Amino acid sequence: MKILIISWFCTVSASIYAAQKKNVLFISIDDLNDYISPLDNHPGIKTPNFDRLSNRSVTFANAHCAAPACHPSRVAVMTGVHPFRSGIYRNMFRAHGPRWRHESKVLENVVVLSQHFRDHGYWAAGGGKIFHTLQWTPGDSQNDPDVWDEYRGDPLDPISRDWPRPESTEIDQNEGFIGKRPLSNHYFGAAAIEKDDQTYGDHLVVDWAIERMKEKGDRPLFLAVGLFRPHIPFEVSQRWFDLYPIEKVRLPMYLKNDLEDARPHGRIHWHQWVSQNKQWKHLMRGYLASISYVDHQVGRLLDALDSSSLKKNTIVVLWTDHGFHIGEKENWEKFALWDQTTRVPLFIHAPGVSKDGVKTRYPVTLTDLYPTLCELAGLPVPKQCDGKSLVSQLRNPEKRGKSLSLTSFQFQGDSAPSHAVSDRRYRLIQYPDGFEELYDLEKDSHEFHNLSEDLNFSEVKKRLSLGIPTKSAAMVGIPQSSPYNLIRHFR
Repeated sequence: MKILIISWFCTVSASIYAAQKKNVLFISIDDLNDYISPLDNHPGIKTPNFDRLSNRSVTFANAHCAAPACHPSRVAVMTGVHPFRSGIYRNMFRAHGPRWRHESKVLENVVVLSQHFRDHGYWAAGGGKIFHTLQWTPGDSQNDPDVWDEYRGDPLDPISRDWPRPESTEIDQNEGFIGKRPLSNHYFGAAAIEKDDQTYGDHLVVDWAIERMKEKGDRPLFLAVGLFRPHIPFEVSQRWFDLYPIEKVRLPMYLKNDLEDARPHGRIHWHQWVSQNKQWKHLMRGYLASISYVDHQVGRLLDALDSSSLKKNTIVVLWTDHGFHIGEKENWEKFALWDQTTRVPLFIHAPGVSKDGVKTRYPVTLTDLYPTLCELAGLPVPKQCDGKSLVSQLRNPEKRGKSLSLTSFQFQGDSAPSHAVSDRRYRLIQYPDGFEELYDLEKDSHEFHNLSEDLNFSEVKKRLSLGIPTKSAAMVGIPQSSPYNLIRHFR
């Protein structure tokens, strides 16, 4: 009888503990820019579920990634360590495990966000793309299997099996086109997948996440859901392409000779191929279709949360690893430091804390997420974290302050990183060769006019430059001796 009473007491105590602690739904989306309706509302965009999320969250309309590339951005979010300290500024491939711990000595013993929650009594479950991986690189993943209680499928090959290719990709990718298409195997392209949504891709990841939300565990839940679209290739079912008839597709604002007062990004050959082959509208259509596809998946997650017992006690965070160019400044993808490249959707809902339905221009860097979630969950903030908690902004989104965002990246051929900072209105970019760009985003949201040489803005430049690190870590390389190297693993 005593054993039964003790067992009952432990079960009840565990249930009370799980009910008191807030759950976390942590949604990561790949390559989603500011086209969505709660932000820039690109003409014709259809993202009703992002609107729905915005209405029940604080929308951080001036949030920026720590680096404009998948690998460094995601490592920064999951460790709370900014690239200017870690030295991870660019993508590094051919890894099978958390090689970032060997890439940067600063990261060798850091505690990953999911691990920190698990160590404090949470059940940490993850699925899809959280750390860097690609649809077409099986086994190339920087995920750390040891920081999760559960991961969907193979944590070191989390998405490649989920994505079929359209039949149209079987033809010569350069047939009928001028010049050579960037990348290979139609990965820079747009086409309809012939299969039903429910059988592939992010839908499967969301199916798994929905099942996790239905389960009644005796521990609070930290649930990380990584969605891959709208990352290239822009391949989703025809129903999403049908939302955007090609004749109604609107291209982004474009200024001829836009790069005359800006530093070249080194990827203009992508835009030249697009222009020469008249593919701009087609690729824009594919990107918009992919955005609506992932919007649908977000809606499914919200539906599942609302119908579960977790509804009133779950923190919801949705973020994107970086922005994305669809021809703006003659650039495609990311790998630059303009607002279009670094600005990301960020929504945070905290029960009883966040002033939901409000949008703020308070400058945010994604490294702020780690300490924010710690404070919301009542956990200590590890000393490794570079960001600061946003809880006060959740309570009072209109609150003004002197904070700046910080994004860092090392361009090909440079010997040191470049940095960009934003306040509520202005954006300053500093390159290691001394070149600068300054934009008034209130009057020039497309960053057409570089004001860095205008003496009228010298005080603005001086103020913003205080947010640029005076000392930055040198860019790290691939550690050849790491046991997480993909080639070493499969020998």
